[in-house]
Amino acid sequence: MTFKPHGKHLIAGDWVAGEATFDSAPAHGPSHAYSLGTPDLVDRAVEAAEDAFAAYSATSREDRAAFLEAIADEIDARGADVTEIGTQESGLPSGRLEGERGRTVGQLRLFADHIRKGAYLDRREDAAQPDRAPAPRPAMVMVQRPIGPVAVFGASNFPLAFSTAGGDTAAALAAGCPVVVKGHSAHPGTGEIIAEAVRAAVERCGMPKGVFSLIQGGDRKVGQALVQHPLIKAVGFTGSLAGGRALFDLCAARPEPIPFFGELGSVNPMFVLSHAAEARAEEIAKGWAGSLTMGAGQFCTNPGIAVISDGPAADRFVAATAEALQDVSTQVMLTDGIADAYRDGRARVGEDAAVKAVTVGDSDGRNAAPALFETTATQFLANPALHEEVFGPLGLVVRARSADEIEQIARGLAGQLTVTLHMDDSDTDTAAALRPTLERKAGRLLVNGFPTGVEVVDSMVHGGPYPASTNFGATSVGTLAIRRFLRPVCYQNMPAALLPEDAIG
Repeated sequence: MTFKPHGKHLIAGDWVAGEATFDSAPAHGPSHAYSLGTPDLVDRAVEAAEDAFAAYSATSREDRAAFLEAIADEIDARGADVTEIGTQESGLPSGRLEGERGRTVGQLRLFADHIRKGAYLDRREDAAQPDRAPAPRPAMVMVQRPIGPVAVFGASNFPLAFSTAGGDTAAALAAGCPVVVKGHSAHPGTGEIIAEAVRAAVERCGMPKGVFSLIQGGDRKVGQALVQHPLIKAVGFTGSLAGGRALFDLCAARPEPIPFFGELGSVNPMFVLSHAAEARAEEIAKGWAGSLTMGAGQFCTNPGIAVISDGPAADRFVAATAEALQDVSTQVMLTDGIADAYRDGRARVGEDAAVKAVTVGDSDGRNAAPALFETTATQFLANPALHEEVFGPLGLVVRARSADEIEQIARGLAGQLTVTLHMDDSDTDTAAALRPTLERKAGRLLVNGFPTGVEVVDSMVHGGPYPASTNFGATSVGTLAIRRFLRPVCYQNMPAALLPEDAIG
């Protein structure tokens, strides 16, 4: 490997060592020492971001687009090293890391194209009406403007696409906002090499050095210092419900509350409607097993629950799922802590006397084997614990005795990232009756597909009602994500010489 981690933080273009260090815990390969983040380092990074904001927010859309493309180019130039250290730290296969790198640079280039077009500015203009009675109307123009420095928390399950230069960072930089990243301690080397790519792009494009900083590791005090820093104006987070809710509450409790855009948890239920189940139960089951175990089930869109009408088709569906899962080998999970949490969640589901274990593979250490359980709609509705996400390759089949029970399950769902309908044409009336309920529960509704695999396109919504995310009007994937880091400003009777460039038609 040509990349040798130096273990330092990146603060406004400078690599900075801390007094204390922590050791990485890779799935394989060598461990490295990394400087430990502190509140003081956070303060330095945020102050630098604020210093950079005036100049960076005033750059042209073309200059910012070129900057985003330069970051993408610099990441690709380090592709082999990114894959090597990323696979070592995460245990993910090289093909997955290479695909995720493609998605990461694709996001950057998508936002570059998006801001060049300018439609995201939502510019609106009302001409003056000096002769209007009983009072003249002034000239007004409205345009979206960047909000200020943004804090981004790296995600454990996506070392690239949701971390150092992932979707939150790309959207904030595209909007004109400097970014301070709190790196995830599960993949600090991956974070460091991506930060090197961003630093190279900053220098190549002549951007203010404070436009990007990376703080490695650190305890909860570091995260708290970041979200509570008075110069931070928004936070992007992907992680656990407990951790995200704690940070959300801190954001709300600040003297100046700020928006917290957290993606926290989702079981992404599938509804297998009766005619589809009769016609192709085995086919749907095989697809579900593949989606359920993809990446050891460590996807936020992992479809953990399947709702199906009880009967012979459900029997075939369960049997085919179990058979497919038994062919899946154990997989390495992202961290020891995630593996432990998976086993705890699996045990919690299995402890319910009304839940039947269909197949449960042996799991030890950092490895995870798939598990399949089944229960009745009555028990599922009565036990809220069964609605909670188990992060890993665990599936729960819920057998419903009637269309009314299926509707009750739909109404009782908490907020989700996705909901899927498996249906045939003969199921259209049933699906049409469910759709108004389901669209209130999720940000993305699918038909005859599987939710793992989030397209990075203009129309994507990767968010949903709480607890899937903390802001149901936002998405963390797709070009609409830029709106999280903008706010509308109206300029009244403002001379053209004083208007920002984007406000001039």
